[in-house]
Amino acid sequence: MECAAKGRGTRCIGPPTRRCGRCGAVAYCSVAHQLSHWVDHKEECARFEQQMGSADVLHDFPFTFSSEAMVEVHERQKTRCSFFMRQGLHQVGMWRYECHCGTSVAASDYPRMFYDWNLPSMQCPCREPITPISMCLTNWKDYYEWRCLPLHSPVALLLHWTFTVYHALQLAAIRNSTNDSSNKLYIHYLGPDTELLQLAVFGELRALFPGIQIHIDLVGPAVPQFRDGERINLCSYARCMEMDCPCKSSTENASFGVSNGTNSAVTLQLHKGFYHERYREIVEDSFPHLIVAPNAGIAAYASWLPTIEFIKEMNIPALFSDYCEEAANMAARCISSVTGHPLQIPIQLNPFRQPMAMEDSSMFLPCYSNCFIFGI
Repeated sequence: MECAAKGRGTRCIGPPTRRCGRCGAVAYCSVAHQLSHWVDHKEECARFEQQMGSADVLHDFPFTFSSEAMVEVHERQKTRCSFFMRQGLHQVGMWRYECHCGTSVAASDYPRMFYDWNLPSMQCPCREPITPISMCLTNWKDYYEWRCLPLHSPVALLLHWTFTVYHALQLAAIRNSTNDSSNKLYIHYLGPDTELLQLAVFGELRALFPGIQIHIDLVGPAVPQFRDGERINLCSYARCMEMDCPCKSSTENASFGVSNGTNSAVTLQLHKGFYHERYREIVEDSFPHLIVAPNAGIAAYASWLPTIEFIKEMNIPALFSDYCEEAANMAARCISSVTGHPLQIPIQLNPFRQPMAMEDSSMFLPCYSNCFIFGI
């Protein structure tokens, strides 16, 4: 958290402990900086006040760890590190990049993928579901009940990537539009970063779309050069920590396995670079049913503009997500400036957002990974 007036001439005199009395979204190091910043802040203060008023809705999750992971992290009372330490998951496997202690994905010298939840079998979806999916899941509570998971299980903290894809497919009404003769679904996934070392969580798509062969091309500049073109077959689920669990024998070679034909398989392929630069070679093998861009940050990166223009010409459903309502509104304006049209799928709260507040936001606006979703 930085003083909202940092860099406006005079040097900050200390930490930003003085919050705006109206919106509460920004903070200052002094009265002088607060007064000098008002000329800029007055245009956004009422909007931020409205967004801060939605904090309780954004913090609303069914989990037993909700208060610690949402409210206390959001208010800077606790950190992500402290939460994962108490869970025994700090700097472990797929959880390694969920706090600031982890290095960037691009700089990582760790294995290409982790395949374990590092949780007991009762707390993670390491095997086939007891009952096949028979309804559209609308929130985390639906999913946990279907998968017979206790509400103290933290797996939603990683599965938000998988379920943002699932929810995007529902919003775009694509699930039932695939060709029955091929039973294949092609997805182009733009801008992967942290999830590049959590790819095993996408194996849960097997349970969500039984009998469907799903191929996901992950395209973005954060893909390490040595992983460009890497292909991964997920024919089972991420494993639990119990050595005698059946998931160990069934997934021993799952990362590069072959589907048995009756169950679905998920195939991932990584591509380094921007989508508008790599698209033509990718579609030689997979023309997408859907484009999805989690935590896109469209307004923050000029490189999105040619990509949006390209997607507009493709006429393919594209869903984006962002961390907070303000970022989503800015993205919507950028998209409309390129397409000349309003969003076809309006900005809405993602019921499968990550149930842990972001702690590196420059403001006190409630921010969650994959928090708001919208599309063209």
